[in-house]
Amino acid sequence: MARGPTFWIVSLAVAAAAAGLWVEHRRLHPPPPQGVTVADVGDLAADATFLSLDGKARRLSDWRGKRVLLNFWASWCAPCRREMPLLSQAYDRHRGRGVAVVGVAEDTAAGVRGYLADSPVDYPVVIVDADAPGGSLSFGNTLRVLPYSVLIGEDGRIQRRKIGTFTAPELDDWLGP
Repeated sequence: MARGPTFWIVSLAVAAAAAGLWVEHRRLHPPPPQGVTVADVGDLAADATFLSLDGKARRLSDWRGKRVLLNFWASWCAPCRREMPLLSQAYDRHRGRGVAVVGVAEDTAAGVRGYLADSPVDYPVVIVDADAPGGSLSFGNTLRVLPYSVLIGEDGRIQRRKIGTFTAPELDDWLGP
């Protein structure tokens, strides 16, 4: 049975669409930089190293034994800035219950210091390079959008992840008993 031109046109269109989907997938989900492992829910979180605002190294293990909410943000990110007072209030409500909230800025130290001078928060803020081990990508942020949050249990395993901002009830659900 001979195949007519319609068959070949449709076949070519399907192949082109598949190639386009593959290219778009690679654009939205580029492979991680060499040396960065992307963790998933249930995985043990790597003991990432961050920099405090005064330039001292802080390790994720500094908060071992607590549930840790890592909130990745940047000073140029409007949704991040709107969410920070809510995170500060949640931290105040839950910190006596073995909970830590850590703001992880994927930003410059000068940008972070400038923003926090005008809008301070009650929880610790550290800085990390977005593509370095310890950046949001290594905690599963394959879309590389901010804000991005990760809840790490007392056992050091990633329990939950969230792209986007929280509401107060969501934060209480994540941080509550």
